[in-house]
Amino acid sequence: MLLTILFYILLIGAIVSIIMGFARNPEKYRDFMGKYGKYGGLALIAVILVCMSFSSFYSVSEDQQAVVTTFGKVTRTDTAGVHFKIPIIQKATTVDVTTHGASIGYEIANSNQDWGGKENPQMITSDFNLIDVDFYIEYKVNDPVAYLYNSENPELILNNEAMSSIRGIISDYKVDDVMTTAKSEIQQKIKESLMEKLEERQIGLQLVNVMIQDVEPPNSEVMSAFKSVETAKQGADTAINNANRYKNEQLPSAEAEADRIIQAAEAGKASRIAEAEGQTARFNKMYEEYQKYPLITKRRLFYETMEDLLPGLEVIITDGNTQSILPIGALYGTQSQEGGN
Repeated sequence: MLLTILFYILLIGAIVSIIMGFARNPEKYRDFMGKYGKYGGLALIAVILVCMSFSSFYSVSEDQQAVVTTFGKVTRTDTAGVHFKIPIIQKATTVDVTTHGASIGYEIANSNQDWGGKENPQMITSDFNLIDVDFYIEYKVNDPVAYLYNSENPELILNNEAMSSIRGIISDYKVDDVMTTAKSEIQQKIKESLMEKLEERQIGLQLVNVMIQDVEPPNSEVMSAFKSVETAKQGADTAINNANRYKNEQLPSAEAEADRIIQAAEAGKASRIAEAEGQTARFNKMYEEYQKYPLITKRRLFYETMEDLLPGLEVIITDGNTQSILPIGALYGTQSQEGGN
């Protein structure tokens, strides 16, 4: 580009010099041109061709793209390599297409991409608390033509849209969530919102990533209160964890005791059922005998009941008319002795 400008300056200077020389002494200038004009013309043409060759070729690096215009109208976009353009008629403008980063809410040392800086206004949450949130945005040029010609300052538009999305989404969350558990969700929502806005604006920029760098209350007093709240939350979490641990320790023994009680109850139930079934079977047998010999069965039951109720008593049987009374025990004893003999 500088060579082209220099060439045109020299060419204009040479033309002006020739015109002025011809105006001062036409005869002398005519003789000079007749003697050396042919060689001078060839030399001038050679110089023009050399300068045009320098201004006709240009190179594009790997991290750039070039937009070529013909009489001010975009005709093509060139990627990495060496390319040709027509001098004066065509113009090539290179655009950096690598990923850039910009800070919002804080300053980056030795960086010219500090949008928000330390003077970034505070943000308000859904529970009407003020909070300072620092963001880092990564972006790149994805459409060099739109980047050059659709807006005067694409980075400023990206900055404004980013601030709008950040404030709108932060206002939907409580301050505790912004400072603790909702950071990833907030980042994702801001990214989606900003990508939609850039798609609508068509400024040639593409959002790569949005990251929350830091979140803190606006002053030391509020920060101290937030720290106290956070400490209390950690204490509550600790108490809950201890309670859960105690529950996990006690639950197995309680379940084992419950199983033991259930098994004992089941065993008692089975024993009572078996006993009841045995009594039922015995009663049914006795009832069958009773139906066969009612009187004998009644007496037998009576005697057995009396033996159970009056153990150790001597039983005497009499008909009320006999003179002698025979103890039943003696009869049993005699029978047992006779059986023994």
